[in-house]
Amino acid sequence: MLDQLRNDFMSVFQESTDIHMFFSPGRVNLIGEHTDYNGGHVFPCALGIGTYAVARKRSDRKLRMFSNNFREKGVIECDLDVLENNKDHEWANYPKGVVKHFLQNGYEMDSGFEVLFYGTIPNGAGLSSSASIELATSVMLKKLFGLEITMIEMVKLSQQAENEFVGVNCGIMDQFAIGMGKKEKAMLLNCETLEFTYSPVVLENASLVIANTNKSRGLSGSKYNERRAECERALKQLQQALDVQSLGQISIEEYETYKFLITNEMDQKRAKHVIYENQRTISAVKLLNQGNINGFGQLMNESHISLRDDYEVTGNELDVLVEAAWAEGAIGSRMTGAGFGGCTISIVKNEELDTYIEHVGNIYTKKTGLVADFYVVEIGNGARELSCSLIEGGE
Repeated sequence: MLDQLRNDFMSVFQESTDIHMFFSPGRVNLIGEHTDYNGGHVFPCALGIGTYAVARKRSDRKLRMFSNNFREKGVIECDLDVLENNKDHEWANYPKGVVKHFLQNGYEMDSGFEVLFYGTIPNGAGLSSSASIELATSVMLKKLFGLEITMIEMVKLSQQAENEFVGVNCGIMDQFAIGMGKKEKAMLLNCETLEFTYSPVVLENASLVIANTNKSRGLSGSKYNERRAECERALKQLQQALDVQSLGQISIEEYETYKFLITNEMDQKRAKHVIYENQRTISAVKLLNQGNINGFGQLMNESHISLRDDYEVTGNELDVLVEAAWAEGAIGSRMTGAGFGGCTISIVKNEELDTYIEHVGNIYTKKTGLVADFYVVEIGNGARELSCSLIEGGE
């Protein structure tokens, strides 16, 4: 793969000397959905699939960017001193935004660069291809320009770029999981304080299976921002009785006592999901650490039901996939990501993997007319430069 990417870089930019290669994973959230921007807990992990970047510095101020995934768009070019969101640049607005936020925060770049990206994350699947390219850009900038910057700071600047430059009001979970991921471990992250702990994901004779609905959904065009507004209204009304700054600080008992303050029934349901989901996430990690995989799986199932009934972000395709997974004996299954399409994550016994994928796939196609893609995934490390030995020997 890496030799091919080097060749691709040469064919696009006519030279492949002084290049560096980087990899930034996708992420999947095992449990804790739509809690991140509400100051709650999440439990994500980095994946083995993600975004590759091949890059080198230029002698002028130009940025020249190319994606193997969107070859028809050609090389997208802009100037380091004029970085603006351009709808015609589509995917390239993500790395442009990262560059701009690095510069705004005092990280100096003495020239432009040229970069070729290649992503192995299914586009629009909800496995965070946007945050993956943001962190690939971040680690690239650090290396090319010798920047003194921590991974935590790169995570924060990548989130800012998506919020302010791209205009998607995402929480910090995606960037954090992708930047700070560790092989075979997931992280319990408090999205308000950024305190986190790693937990080994030991499933013994089972595996994580991602199923892609192949119903694309653009985060900007979804009801994501609407849900945020509903939660903010609910929080404001609960603050009449509670001294809190986020829904994630509210216990289930406090919610049940003061939910009458939320005058809009829909807002009340949204807050209920967030507060119960936050507690589910904390409980699920404890069960995993105790080796109780079945208990963890049950909380995954409860998470999906709450996302379906109280937060209303699943939709027919995700529901069909999850219900088929339950019927086929998955230890646990739920939608993952923002919803409205995208993917499910399931825990499946290894001896049942082949029949599980076949049967769930058949049920899904019969009920929706769509064909799902399945990935048996491994948990990998976070965004990083690839070593010279990898580049010389291939991956």
